[in-house]
Amino acid sequence: MWRMARPRKPLLSRDRIVEAAGALVDAEGLGAVSTRRLAAALGVSGPSLYNHFRTKDEILDAVADAVSARVDLSMFEPGAGRDWQGALHDWAHSYRDALSDHPNIVPVLARGPGRRPAGLRVADAVFGAMTEAGWPPAQATRIGALMRYFILGSAVGSFAGGFVDDEGAYDPSDYPHLGQAHLLAERRREVDEGAFETGLAALLDGLALQYEALTGRATGG
Repeated sequence: MWRMARPRKPLLSRDRIVEAAGALVDAEGLGAVSTRRLAAALGVSGPSLYNHFRTKDEILDAVADAVSARVDLSMFEPGAGRDWQGALHDWAHSYRDALSDHPNIVPVLARGPGRRPAGLRVADAVFGAMTEAGWPPAQATRIGALMRYFILGSAVGSFAGGFVDDEGAYDPSDYPHLGQAHLLAERRREVDEGAFETGLAALLDGLALQYEALTGRATGG
């Protein structure tokens, strides 16, 4: 019986291309992704990539969708026992966690889901949960957009990381209220996560007031 020899290198696949492209985006940004760079990283010829993706944009879309696929949507399932406000809270944190690991891909995600399956599943889950909770469809659409703006914006950069660890940079004669700004960088995670939770709570509390006004029901009712 004849047996085929195993290839010396793993066969090229969509998953391998997406993994290599994602690593390049994480390390060097969107501009680092090119057919030449990917082919070199994968040990293949450039044209072979086109058997799986037609363009660089398709590759970046696939990388973005791989990140979207990591977002937990279980809180929106009928048997999860969560009200819409609690579900949005947990989903927002899961979404932000996924983006925080891959901030360089955020500009692609910001374009919207397009035809990306995982991105569309996220949009479908949020919209479906809001309308099933009693939100009018138009307002449910706005809530999905609002939450996406907030979450994506939080992942673009760090507020605390934007200050330098140098007390001399903040002369009190010029910046009388920034005397402790040089301490922000070393507290980056605490500040940024606290800011996200503060903003998320404010958004959800405001939506709860709108929900009661529209439906006559308090959250969870």
